[in-house]
Amino acid sequence: MSGIIVAAGIGVVGSVVGGLISGKKAKDAAAAAAAEKARIGKQMAIFEAGRQEVINPFSDVKSLSGLVDEMRSDLSNPFANLGVATSAAEIQMEQTDIALANTLDTLQATGASAGGATALAQAARASKKDVAANIEQQVAANEKAAAQGEQELQAKQMQLTQMEMSEEARIQNAQAQGKQFMFGAQENRDMATLDRMQAGIDQSNTNAANANMAGAQATAGMISGGTSSVGGLMSSGAFAEGGSLNKPKPDPSDRRLKTDILKTGESPSGLNIYSFEYIDKSFGEGTYSGVMSDEIPKEAVTKGNDGFDRVDYSQLDVEFKKI
Repeated sequence: MSGIIVAAGIGVVGSVVGGLISGKKAKDAAAAAAAEKARIGKQMAIFEAGRQEVINPFSDVKSLSGLVDEMRSDLSNPFANLGVATSAAEIQMEQTDIALANTLDTLQATGASAGGATALAQAARASKKDVAANIEQQVAANEKAAAQGEQELQAKQMQLTQMEMSEEARIQNAQAQGKQFMFGAQENRDMATLDRMQAGIDQSNTNAANANMAGAQATAGMISGGTSSVGGLMSSGAFAEGGSLNKPKPDPSDRRLKTDILKTGESPSGLNIYSFEYIDKSFGEGTYSGVMSDEIPKEAVTKGNDGFDRVDYSQLDVEFKKI
């Protein structure tokens, strides 16, 4: 019986030691997972600090509105200041007046009649009318040219205004595209960083979970091993029917379980000693020496699960043995 107890104790100790070793390994694995998580985080921080800045490919776009302003300032109406060419008309009128004066002098010298002078005055007046008509034609032509020049000027100004508006729209569009590009690039970079960080966290969590599971399994194995060892003791009978690790189980000594009963002597305290065999050979084969449970002190007798008496020989001065 003591051998069984020792073996069971060794099993319990082995299970506990094995569980502690496995638990230590699991704890080390969890610590390694945490260290790996910290290492990846540090590497990511260094990597992020060394990355190049996101650039705006449209940052050098320049507005051309200044050129448009310069072109507008250079525009003018070439017909705005046209004058009337009066010099020739004045010369013609002056020559007409001179011719009229000469003619009058001639008429006076020759003694011509007044009718001739009247005719001459009428001719001079007609000539001046022609000059006035010519001036009016020039004025009309100048006004027409000025109007055409103004129209052309306004058309060119409209074109320049449209160019300026188109240029401003192009600049605004380029700026918007640049901002959109920068936002998208930064967003993609941030998402990639977050994905990497999350992947590292997930892996660390997985490693920690595996380590915790291994620790739990080690603890369960330790408990299971101890339970199995104790179960072995139980199945061996060390705890059956009043037995314990320090006290062997009581032996069946009920008279009803025995045959060929023969008294062979007495113990120092006066207890009868008999030789006998068990009717049920599962209790043992051959001849044994011991007492009858109905003849000894009751404190040494216990009732078994089967209803038959058991005797604790450690309380008697009789040795139970096979003879």
